[in-house]
Amino acid sequence: MSTVKPPTILVIDDDAEIRYSLTRVLSSRKYQVTEAGSGEQGIALVKKELPDLIFLDIRMGGMSGIETLQHIRSVNAKQLVVLMTAFGTAQTAIEAMKYGAFDYIMKPFDPQKVLALAENALKAHADLRAVRDYKPTINSEDYKEGIVGSSPVMQEVFKIIGQVTASDVTVMITGESGTGKELVARSIWKHSHRAGKPFIAVNCAAIPDNLIESELFGHEKGSFTGATGQRLGKFELCDGGTIFLDEIGDMALATQTKILRVLQAGEIQRVGGTETIKVDVRIIAATNKDLEEMVKAKTFREDLYYRLNVVRIRMPPLRERPEDIPQIVDFCLQNLVKQKKTRVTKVSPEAMAVLARHKWPGNVRELENVIYRAAVIAQGDALLVKDLPAEIRAGEGLAYAGTSNPPFATEGTPAPAVAPAPPEPAAPAFPDVGTALDFVFTELSGGDELLMKRLEREMTSRVLKAEGADLAKAAKRLGITKAVLQKRLNEIGAQG
Repeated sequence: MSTVKPPTILVIDDDAEIRYSLTRVLSSRKYQVTEAGSGEQGIALVKKELPDLIFLDIRMGGMSGIETLQHIRSVNAKQLVVLMTAFGTAQTAIEAMKYGAFDYIMKPFDPQKVLALAENALKAHADLRAVRDYKPTINSEDYKEGIVGSSPVMQEVFKIIGQVTASDVTVMITGESGTGKELVARSIWKHSHRAGKPFIAVNCAAIPDNLIESELFGHEKGSFTGATGQRLGKFELCDGGTIFLDEIGDMALATQTKILRVLQAGEIQRVGGTETIKVDVRIIAATNKDLEEMVKAKTFREDLYYRLNVVRIRMPPLRERPEDIPQIVDFCLQNLVKQKKTRVTKVSPEAMAVLARHKWPGNVRELENVIYRAAVIAQGDALLVKDLPAEIRAGEGLAYAGTSNPPFATEGTPAPAVAPAPPEPAAPAFPDVGTALDFVFTELSGGDELLMKRLEREMTSRVLKAEGADLAKAAKRLGITKAVLQKRLNEIGAQG
């Protein structure tokens, strides 16, 4: 009968009493603990024993803790190290994390904090081993357009892009902020016969009303205060090419009239000028507003709306295509590696599950920012749950929590087609607590530990919310101590 080898921990400190105390605390959890009295001795043991975790003192005689850490990282770049210090200065924290420490802990130690930190670190170590065989779901070279996704809704977007590239038809792209509307516009231009000519993007919401006409159509010298010379506008500069009018719903009515003239006659006039200038420009517009409602409210010209809305492409929000999230994550990481901004190339299954459950109100732009932030602080070549922002780990905005079919593919299985989440059934009316418990235990029949953990997590979250995040009140209501509640919350955060 084979036995599971306990995790190995190396304690490096030149203080024998500290080593003794820490060894006793860690051994209480059946961890296999080895001691070293100096940095040099510790490095030798790292090479010989390859421990799962190291507790390392910063201030030691001889080789310092930071020097020791640098040597350890050169031996094993993935080695998890917790630094120990009696001086919790900003410099200490910055230096510790700069050189790749997993965390640091203050002396004198709280035994429970030591054990919680060791548990979290060893879980991270196990997560790193779990992603050893991770294989990206895409090759970024296959998505040179930057628009990533193989979901049915994205396939429809790709089809329409292909259909409109052969003509100069005006295109309206709609969708929430962050869905990638400009990427679609650039893709249309890149595959059209105008690809050799300019592509100019104009954010109509970012330019004041009194300047946007000058930006778009140019101006003559002396046409207004500050006009010290003639200036060509975007339409002239883009002659023969494609202009992308982003957030066109924010454009003033006076400017809308002049855009309509460009569409109807293919000509412009500079501000302050009398000359009519012919321009050959394809217009692609985009908005996150409801233009139909704006037309009814007389804040957007109806004739311009119909001129722009010849072909419409709707970019779906990320919550409608969660099966695309693993591909987008891989695409982001591969691009960051190419730009030498990270060495992270892998994602743990738990981290991917957390990412796939989030609603992403900021859409792809928000996901990209989260991946960039997580990749920067990740300490190895894999992105783990602990690297994700706290609000993502805490499950804010979870769209699929509690479902049995997550909207992402686990390793070795094809990604399932994801249908819109069905409406939640009405909660059963329980006549008393006993009946409610009968219902719960029926649902949890079989004693599945994961289900029990899920119930514990759900009850903790609900009580904490009901008590306004007051730990003392929540702990009292749950019948546990505040310290136990804090430990439970730490475990929930570590698990994602």
